[in-house]
Amino acid sequence: MITTSMLKKLIIIALLSGFNCFSAENERLAPKVTEFDAKNSSYDLEQTISDLQKAFIDSTPENKKDGMPVGELGIDGGDKEMIFKMAQEIANDKADLYDSMLIAYQGKLIFESYYSRGRIDLPHFQMSATKSYTAMAVGRAIQLGYLTMADLDKPIVNFLKDLKLDKLVDGVENITLHRAMTMRSGLNINWNKIKKLRKTPKKLKGQALIQAFFEHGEPISNQLPTFSYQNVDAILVMQVIDAVVPEGAKNFIKHELLDKMGISVYGWDNEISGLPTGAYGSSITSRDMVKWGTLAINKGKWLGEQLISLAFMVKATSKVASTDMSDTSYGYFWWLTDMKVEHESYVSKSMRGGGGQYIIMFEELDLVVVVTAHNKLGSDDQTLALLKNSLLPAFIK
Repeated sequence: MITTSMLKKLIIIALLSGFNCFSAENERLAPKVTEFDAKNSSYDLEQTISDLQKAFIDSTPENKKDGMPVGELGIDGGDKEMIFKMAQEIANDKADLYDSMLIAYQGKLIFESYYSRGRIDLPHFQMSATKSYTAMAVGRAIQLGYLTMADLDKPIVNFLKDLKLDKLVDGVENITLHRAMTMRSGLNINWNKIKKLRKTPKKLKGQALIQAFFEHGEPISNQLPTFSYQNVDAILVMQVIDAVVPEGAKNFIKHELLDKMGISVYGWDNEISGLPTGAYGSSITSRDMVKWGTLAINKGKWLGEQLISLAFMVKATSKVASTDMSDTSYGYFWWLTDMKVEHESYVSKSMRGGGGQYIIMFEELDLVVVVTAHNKLGSDDQTLALLKNSLLPAFIK
């Protein structure tokens, strides 16, 4: 795992290497970080990485021999002219601050591009895409027998043995993994109280954080709550993972998911509880994001091994909950959006993170698209519209 200090070093390297990148088709080296002594230096990823002078656009991605097969755009699928036109528009448009776009089709990486602050070997912040990785960890726990599909409908308090049940608000026993992963826990927490408790971090270690959540909030109705997007639901799920696997959530995610997929350069912050953050805080390279998408579109299978429970993978990427957005549903920390192109409807199933991080699969087309960006949180993200109007037509025959 890449450490925080190592990430800071890579950030400085990228800052200085931003003016030494290749751009044109067939200039084979994608922009990357290089050796540099970053001793005593500290920079923030989102603020200081220099923009590339030229975009790097490649229709024949380099074979890294990392388990991700490569091909060639046009030869192995897709309309090369349409994709290159879209890529050039991305490079020219400074309003949407894209960092990368990668395309895998029928199991092969056939297009790779980097813009702005994108680098092939630098982990990109993921924000809420981390929630989807957390869900995949639940699926891995089910595959290994630490949880069952039936456990998804059992009260979360049943798994957290350190909780003092007599102090919890009424109704917390109604919260299940199913509800939490569909953003329907119903938790309405007194955050002012939690903010005060955070001043003494030792009081919120381990399951004590969940104890605080379940003590300081409003009673929860027996009725199934409506969709309400909040980070706390993912924090609950990570706590359950930590409670049921023998080596703890951090080591479990590393050994049973990241190592299995050959992902060694990454970041994953810890929550105040000491556990990995379930809701945000991870960072993954764009190429490794393609691996997550490939794992998903293959129904949880990686290089012939079923890493994620098939039953869980199908459920997680199904339309389980309604949202307040048109044409958009929610699975287990997965977004599903209907897109109509040329009189046909396609479902985009995606892991999404604020600021413009996407791992999107179109199962009907056997297509995975990865996008990273550094837009301001809350800005008008046009990525889905871009894919609908400019990318999907290039793969529709």
